[in-house]
Amino acid sequence: QLIPLFVIIGSGGVGAGLYLMRLAMFNPEVSWDRKNNPEPWNKLSPSDQYKFYSVNVDYSRLKKDRPDF
Repeated sequence: QLIPLFVIIGSGGVGAGLYLMRLAMFNPEVSWDRKNNPEPWNKLSPSDQYKFYSVNVDYSRLKKDRPDF
């Protein structure tokens, strides 16, 4: 009777690990290569969706509101 508990706890741990790995690899605030790309957040366009889930935002309609550096 403990097998379902181990399966649920194990799948939750694996899911949390995968989510942390996704945050570390694809989040623009994380910079792994400081020599070639020290500020990765400056290369994002307004149409790039980097959030996991956004409720009512259509990223294809957003316009750029900041200067180029």
